[in-house]
Amino acid sequence: MKKKGILAVAMTSVIALGSLFAPVGTSTASAANESLVTKAMSVLGTPYKWGGTSKSGFDCSGFLNYVFKGEKVSLPRTANAMYSKGTPVSRSQLRTGDLVFFKTSSRAAVTHAGMYLGSGRFIHSSSSSGVSINSINDKYYWGSRYVGAKRVTK
Repeated sequence: MKKKGILAVAMTSVIALGSLFAPVGTSTASAANESLVTKAMSVLGTPYKWGGTSKSGFDCSGFLNYVFKGEKVSLPRTANAMYSKGTPVSRSQLRTGDLVFFKTSSRAAVTHAGMYLGSGRFIHSSSSSGVSINSINDKYYWGSRYVGAKRVTK
């Protein structure tokens, strides 16, 4: 029960501070993007499960499909295939709700994906932490593995 209390506070804070997650030059995130953040934050802490697509466990692409389904955005099943969809976005133009991509192994050009929250942060499902929030600029891991971003919402 305590976890839900903390999660509710975190979600409320994210929604109340919508401007923190908006791109430079805008006052608040769009309603659709706020909805994406709310849905993503609602499963914060869910464990990682390879091939997982539900609240019992997600892999990175299963998590993104779960989040974007509510906005009627259909995404491919793998991070690598997701990278072929949407409009490319430069790192300096990232907005809340953009997909961010990483190369974490030699299996493919893109092997991991998450959703940008703003202020250099993204939410994703990682094998080490489940659904969690990290910095795309993390100098110890994510920063050097960043491949690019795509916008799949309007």
